[in-house]
Amino acid sequence: MSIPFPLGKLPADVLARLLAGVALTDPRVLVGPGIGLDAAVIDMGDRLLVAKSDPITFATDSIGWYAVQVNANDIATTGAAPRWFLATVLLPAPRADEALAQEILAQIHRACAGIGASLVGGHTEITYGLDRPIVVGAMLGEVAREWLVTPSGARLGDALLLTKGIAIEGTAIIAREKAGELREFGDEFLERCRNFLIEPGISVVRDAATAVLAGRVHAMHDPTEGGLATGLHEMAQAAGIGMMIEAEAVPVYPETLAVCRATGLDPWGLIASGALLLAVEAADAGNIVRALEAEGIRAAIIGQATQAASGVTLRVRQSLGLVDLPHFERDEITRLFE
Repeated sequence: MSIPFPLGKLPADVLARLLAGVALTDPRVLVGPGIGLDAAVIDMGDRLLVAKSDPITFATDSIGWYAVQVNANDIATTGAAPRWFLATVLLPAPRADEALAQEILAQIHRACAGIGASLVGGHTEITYGLDRPIVVGAMLGEVAREWLVTPSGARLGDALLLTKGIAIEGTAIIAREKAGELREFGDEFLERCRNFLIEPGISVVRDAATAVLAGRVHAMHDPTEGGLATGLHEMAQAAGIGMMIEAEAVPVYPETLAVCRATGLDPWGLIASGALLLAVEAADAGNIVRALEAEGIRAAIIGQATQAASGVTLRVRQSLGLVDLPHFERDEITRLFE
């Protein structure tokens, strides 16, 4: 008898086996499906079309806005500008009414306007068996060929940068969905955590646009499910490199540490939209950090790209040497919803 998978992404080894059977027969597909590859890239002549699809499945009162942001993020990691959004909106039969549909679509419109994209289509449906709305988004963007960046572009010797900190998205979800279990922190603290979706924010569109203008960016990745740890492993696998990460250089918000301690979750494996992971030319790292910080975007150099044979390692303290960066088979957030 087969054992069901836990909540979250398909296990990476299973997904890799499934994708190994996908044949790309169209030569215009420059980037297809793969572990750690955030978006597809299609050659359209003088411009490249970038495509991404991602759902929002956790209950949230900002689901329409949220769906736009997470899809736009993966477009931005290629150096592209998000332009056209499609949404499949599934409404739960017991709760579906005009007010709910109107609110979700209004959120999508506002979010698209905020990043210069347009809602161009999709589907709405009242669906049996749901207890909450689900929005499946698809974002299309475009980029000039010479500006394309992919997660597989990281090179030996690159500096690894991280914007903002971990885990912005996870902190907001916990505060929004588990507030009753965190009452001891007080209303002001919980409201601040809920507002992490906006400030520091889960969008990395501006982070990516600023970085590529400030120096030589070889790869970008939006660490989402599985947190920063999974994002690092995915980028390393996509590029065929190793990594050495300085644990103490990785910024973690105090609010994140507090809610993780209270819920027993590890912030390294907690869903992390809002932080942009970059591999950049080492000589340009300082310029890129300064450019980001000039835009009010916190940034830190957290490690370097190494030989693939060395794996992905973590230095916790200088005296302890290197340890393997843990793998998270599923996102830490899923443990709260079992």
